[in-house]
Amino acid sequence: MSGAVALALPRPSRRQIWSIGGGKGGIGKSLLAASLGWQLARLGKRVVLVDADLGGANLHTCLGIPAPSRTLGDFILRRVERIEDVMVETPFPRLRLISGASDVLGAANINYQQKVRVLNRLRSLDVDIVLLDLGAGTANNIIDFFLISDVSLLAVVPEPTSIENGYRFIKSALYRRLRAAAPTAAVRDVIDAALDQKNAQGIRTPLDLLAAVEREDAAAVTRLRREMTEFHPRFVVNQVRSPADIAIGHQLVTACARHLGVRASYAGFVHYDDAVWRAVRQRQLFVARDPDGVPAHEIRHIARTLVEGETMALAW
Repeated sequence: MSGAVALALPRPSRRQIWSIGGGKGGIGKSLLAASLGWQLARLGKRVVLVDADLGGANLHTCLGIPAPSRTLGDFILRRVERIEDVMVETPFPRLRLISGASDVLGAANINYQQKVRVLNRLRSLDVDIVLLDLGAGTANNIIDFFLISDVSLLAVVPEPTSIENGYRFIKSALYRRLRAAAPTAAVRDVIDAALDQKNAQGIRTPLDLLAAVEREDAAAVTRLRREMTEFHPRFVVNQVRSPADIAIGHQLVTACARHLGVRASYAGFVHYDDAVWRAVRQRQLFVARDPDGVPAHEIRHIARTLVEGETMALAW
């Protein structure tokens, strides 16, 4: 595929696609997605959780339900024609699930046409929010699902590798968004060169990139600057144990503004709690098991903040 699909599809004013990604695995991303979906449903939203980790789906386990017999892989391979046919109910009102395609060899590498078909059908669902639980890492398909979303969340934990990978994820997403918006092959070549930190042109930052693009095609710079301005990822810090851990979200926002020129924001944090992993071991969703616990309250705060923020944005 030559470019991202970030701007290829219409964005209806009511139905929204949200996504949550992570620069590395093992950070509780799927559990955050399941919990956030549950809280959104509790707020009265009709929600479909989509396990878009096409190589290692486990969202059904977080919800405490058996692996569905039909998955997103069946839709991708046209074993079923309607995406609704792979949607299953969960034990929770207004919350349904489309399970991932871990049983389909090569599903993680779906092609451009398959990706557009999936996104078009997701946008046609009669729901309020489609919440995508993305695979870990910075593969192109993961980045593209992140970029197409109306609300793009990135989960990190207070570990150096997770923080570094989270920052790298945002940088990769930004460059892919810019590449998709590049008006000419020459501008795309400049962006491709910039992806190599040791490139001969000396491009080390997005500001360097804009300067290089201006030398190649001055008219293209305005378009790329607009893309940078409209890119608005949000961080969620999971498993925090101290005030210093909470501050990581603010530090990432500052780093994105200073080094990438990206207007990121801090959606919130969730404290570490032994009760969470005990619920996971028992195949129970912790926010449903203990809705008055601290982590559940923090998830609720994130959900409310995001819903209110998007409502204000749509009204504006």
